[in-house]
Amino acid sequence: MSPVDSSIARPQLPALSAVLPAEPLLLMTAGPVPVPAEVARAGGMVIDHLGDTMNMVIRHIKELSRYTFQTRDEKIFGVSGPASAAMEMAVTNLLWPGRRVLVLKNGLFSGRFAEMAAGVGAEVEILEVAEGEPIRAEEVAERLKAGRFDAVTMAQGETSCGVLTANLEEIVQLARDHGALTMVDAVCTLSTMPLKKDEWGIDVVFTGSQKGLSSLPGVSLISFSDEAWRMAETRQSPHPHWCLDIRRAQEFWGGQNYHYTAPVPGLLALHEALRLILEETLERRFDRHLHSSLALQAGVEAMGLQLAMPPQHRLNSVLAIDIPGSANGDEIRKYMSMMFKVQISGSFGLSIFRIGQMGEQCRAPNLFRVLHALGVALAGQGIEIDQSAGMAALESHLAEHAEDIL
Repeated sequence: MSPVDSSIARPQLPALSAVLPAEPLLLMTAGPVPVPAEVARAGGMVIDHLGDTMNMVIRHIKELSRYTFQTRDEKIFGVSGPASAAMEMAVTNLLWPGRRVLVLKNGLFSGRFAEMAAGVGAEVEILEVAEGEPIRAEEVAERLKAGRFDAVTMAQGETSCGVLTANLEEIVQLARDHGALTMVDAVCTLSTMPLKKDEWGIDVVFTGSQKGLSSLPGVSLISFSDEAWRMAETRQSPHPHWCLDIRRAQEFWGGQNYHYTAPVPGLLALHEALRLILEETLERRFDRHLHSSLALQAGVEAMGLQLAMPPQHRLNSVLAIDIPGSANGDEIRKYMSMMFKVQISGSFGLSIFRIGQMGEQCRAPNLFRVLHALGVALAGQGIEIDQSAGMAALESHLAEHAEDIL
């Protein structure tokens, strides 16, 4: 008898090296982003996930994360999974049947909290504004006065539409005043703009590895306040997720004992990404991100395009640009990818382009390249733009803030 089933065809498929582009695409999308060489090298290694070296790496990741999150939290975890897994860790450890949550929703990702909370049996109330509109503190205050909530969830930056929750600190304080824990999605904002977990009183904050941190996708970070940890410990019913139970996760992240096999290459890469943030300093990193985005915004507007959000609610880390009425956004992005090896993002239903301004995306050569590719692609569809004015405005802002960008 043959050891294999001859009726199942043996596929003939090429190696990746034969199909990937000779010149890597410049990822100016809403994530993932390019990674520094040090991060790429670290992500190519595998070591014992329970050995002495890994124990040291875990200690360093927690220390580096405290700096990046601006917290003294002891309960910091790396999650084997995307930022949505970290969101699920927050939700499933602090919500269960009988607990009530207020979800502040202004887009796809902030709304995901509601789906997860409903999935674990919590009572969910949604304060929803039109996609692309900001959440305002006065609306939150009214909703909190009308009912009791155990938790309030929000996104500092709504990646799907490029809107910033500018009054995050005020909203967090309102929740605390009403006795509610707060969960904050900082997926596209951590290390790109100020977020002070302890000073602002945030209970749980999480992020992904593949955006502002400029690390490999597939690992996320989450930090729990002492109050949030105590609440999770009070849970009497079985936890619905074995991998995401923070009491089990503490075995590895607190005691370096076995929980499950850790994503070793991703954690090594994350270590280097966080170390580079420390080396750069948050202050300089915030300046680099701000002026990189402002330079691109100046170029976009001078070229004749409209930014989707007003400045006070504009998310600088994921820049939303209105697609001109007669333009085909999908074709423009395809042309940019094919002709210039530059990729930007579309949206989830809105007529916008999204250009990432996170981590390694925020380098001057990348800004010139993406703006030039976008301008040529638009002109190719007959859209009237002033490419020269756009490039000049970009260069002018970069020259004025050269010390902040380089």
